[in-house]
Amino acid sequence: MATEDGLAQGYRQQQASKKVKIINSWKSMLLLSLTLGLAPFVPEPHLFGKIRWVMGGAVGMGAADWFDLAMHGTPWILLIRALILHFKGGSRATS
Repeated sequence: MATEDGLAQGYRQQQASKKVKIINSWKSMLLLSLTLGLAPFVPEPHLFGKIRWVMGGAVGMGAADWFDLAMHGTPWILLIRALILHFKGGSRATS
């Protein structure tokens, strides 16, 4: 029984390690930024419209609009973080 608990714990740690590697990978974050971060693409990337709205004073923005800005902006923030880790040469940075 103790061996099964040890195996389960090892599996959970391995899965957590994979998630960290994906978040620290600048290539994965670039893919997310260019797809989810810019979608929908027509007539202009959604994130650009939201940023323009905020820079114009955010008049009329509701809670859903702020949430939408956070969802489309998160991949870009994670990309910047991953690039910093990559160029800093930290041991957590992956290619």
